[in-house]
Amino acid sequence: MSRLNPYVILLTIIATLGGLLFGYDTAVINGAVDSLKVYFIDPRFTNLANPAQANAANSMLGFVVSSALIGCIIGGLLGGWVSTHIGRKRGLIIAAVLFLLSALGAAAPEFPFAPIGHGGPAYMMHFVAYRILGGIGVGLASMLSPMYIAEIAPPKIRGNLVAWNQFAIIFGMLVIYFVNYGISRLGSGDVWLHHIGWRYMFLSGTIPATLFLVLLFFVPETPRFLMMKGDEDGARAVLTKLVTPEERETELSEIRISLSESHSGKLFSFGALLIFIGIALSVLQQFVGINVVLYYASDIFRGMGMTTNASLLQTIIVGAVNLAFTVVAIFTVDRFGRKPLQIIGALVMAVSMFSLGATFWLGGAGIIALVSMLVYTAGFAVSWGPVTWVLLSEIFPNQIRGKAMAVAVAAQWVANYLVSWSFPVLNDNPYLVQHFKHGFAYWLYGGMSILAALFMWKFVPETKGRTLEQMAGLWRKHAKEPA
Repeated sequence: MSRLNPYVILLTIIATLGGLLFGYDTAVINGAVDSLKVYFIDPRFTNLANPAQANAANSMLGFVVSSALIGCIIGGLLGGWVSTHIGRKRGLIIAAVLFLLSALGAAAPEFPFAPIGHGGPAYMMHFVAYRILGGIGVGLASMLSPMYIAEIAPPKIRGNLVAWNQFAIIFGMLVIYFVNYGISRLGSGDVWLHHIGWRYMFLSGTIPATLFLVLLFFVPETPRFLMMKGDEDGARAVLTKLVTPEERETELSEIRISLSESHSGKLFSFGALLIFIGIALSVLQQFVGINVVLYYASDIFRGMGMTTNASLLQTIIVGAVNLAFTVVAIFTVDRFGRKPLQIIGALVMAVSMFSLGATFWLGGAGIIALVSMLVYTAGFAVSWGPVTWVLLSEIFPNQIRGKAMAVAVAAQWVANYLVSWSFPVLNDNPYLVQHFKHGFAYWLYGGMSILAALFMWKFVPETKGRTLEQMAGLWRKHAKEPA
């Protein structure tokens, strides 16, 4: 078949809008952190100079900022059931609806109980609830979008196409960075931003959410899901548009055989090692600290002495580097393979995080910190950002793909939540600040990056060029029951 089947490309673009909303919804908080602190957190405390109150405020801020991740965990856990019983397509439709409702609610958490702009701390939990709702959508999309792409993509370009989902995630982040920066310049300073501006940031998410929702009604279900539900004619009709007739019959036969094997479909039916690898990939992707950079970049830059507008502009630079090197990954993942990119990227991240931590510890120049952050971002973007999702969409056999990806994605969001919640505590803890001057957290992430490289080298097989059905053969020797 043609490497550039227009229909495959069109379906991939639509599916990646789920990734775009994933990035948009999770990164929108970046520009609003300080405003949420002023509006929801600070009024709850009488003396923030008191260390106990300061720690409590930091912990509460971490909870509010990372609240969407609670929903992401729920969405990740539900994703397996949704993908298996409702379908990949309809699961994405549910995610789009949740994105839309969350954007509306987070922008005006007081509505309809109080006039917008009144109530402040009293409606913090309303805001949290809407962010959790959006997080469920993110959790579903984070699993279903790469799964959908992997199941409609030819093996030779599957890594490339799945990696485009990560591009969409980063592109969504970059778009909201620009949107946040533009919104910050609409009003007359921080007072306007803290009162009104942050609401526009969340409200802007209704535009991509609506577009995603509408377009999803024009895409088909994946052939593998249709075959799981006994609709071989439907699967054949979809594959006819995706591959040549010869490839269609071969793929139908492979799917048919894989689904007829005697595996029970239980999570560990291909061995515990496979599930361990999926979970570890997910957890390590977060423990290297990427979302500290993505969620707290503007706050980090403000800590270097920058103004709000300048810090948001620097955040855009971080997003641009992330996007550029994700493109590099897209065009190298099928050429060089998954393992080399993962190992090299992890080592680059380790060096960068150690450098960033040392810069803060030694009181070095802000430019060194910025360069370290940009190199770190580039290392992640060319490896653990897109390639982890490629691996997760490839390594699990048909019989357990939904369940296994649900577990892996849920673990990823749990790790994301822990990192996002703990960063304000680690970064602003008086004891750690006194002894490490804001460097401790970054050294911790550097150590995790080394661990990620070692894990990738020791445990993860190369999946380049294999069909999804062939992947099952790699794990049969670990199965607890005969295939």
